[in-house]
Amino acid sequence: MERCIQREWLDELPPEEPRAIHSRRDLQRINAWMGNARILAREIKVARIQQPGMLRILELGAGDGTFMLRLARRMQNRPGLAEALLLDQQSIVSDKTRGGLMQLGWTVKTICADVFEWLGQPAIDPVDVIVANLFLHHFPGQDLEVLLHQAARRTNLFVACEPRRSGFALAATRTLRLIGCNEVTRHDALLSVRSGFDAKEISSSWPKSGAWELREKPAGLFSHLFLARRMAAVANDSSGEPSEHGDEV
Repeated sequence: MERCIQREWLDELPPEEPRAIHSRRDLQRINAWMGNARILAREIKVARIQQPGMLRILELGAGDGTFMLRLARRMQNRPGLAEALLLDQQSIVSDKTRGGLMQLGWTVKTICADVFEWLGQPAIDPVDVIVANLFLHHFPGQDLEVLLHQAARRTNLFVACEPRRSGFALAATRTLRLIGCNEVTRHDALLSVRSGFDAKEISSSWPKSGAWELREKPAGLFSHLFLARRMAAVANDSSGEPSEHGDEV
């Protein structure tokens, strides 16, 4: 199946439109069944198991923030405090979701901006982890490469769960009507699988600096996992910030 990117309906609808609200609720259920929060929480814990203290996590395309809340609940036993940075073009994080994160001891900052413009700023502070959940598949190859190069300059650990492009996942989208998903969700789920990933497609767009350990594989029934971790000799440089050596687009 060739990768095919088309604009999804939810991206075109106003946030307050009833069909958009319904679809976001559908996506919360689908995310829970896919287990992406569990998958990413496990990868972050393994990668940072010896690093207690403040943890700053940036989520790209954070939407309503409910995925970050689910991720935070999975990570609540880690030592130290945490800060969630929620980046999205729409400001739709509810007070309930923000309050849920704060109850876990997390501080929350919402950032309403275009992902390319925000990551491209020269003066933003680096973060410990960047996560993406069902977000990277929206971008064609050239845009994805630019996005990943920008992200690599801002962190030492990047983890993403994306739709797996497979016949099984495609067939599963046809069952969404049976669990009450609306027409927006069903339409977008089909497009998401067709624009998803297989093999080492995300790795091929990551910077070729040699400074990174890359892993990319199927995860769960329908997800595709990508992880990039800066190797310790590079991450622990004298500046204490992510190295940019070799990461030019």
